[in-house]
Amino acid sequence: MNAKIVLLVVGLLAGGLVGYVTRPEAAEIKIGPLSVEVQGDRPAGTRGGELTSGQTQHVALFAGIGALIGFGLGLATDRRRA
Repeated sequence: MNAKIVLLVVGLLAGGLVGYVTRPEAAEIKIGPLSVEVQGDRPAGTRGGELTSGQTQHVALFAGIGALIGFGLGLATDRRRA
């Protein structure tokens, strides 16, 4: 399989995992059309529940950064072979 694709997927998964583990603690309160989100400055605990929109953005950002790093490493290893 192509090294770029493999490292892209590995980077995406690793970034998503790091983002999920380091997601900020948050509480989201919805009352009708009003939605209030409060975030703390420490990582969230292992409590269950849905991810808030801020936490989802945090995980997506880390997954995207991981994918870019993985793809960059894939390009670097592909150029060394040629």
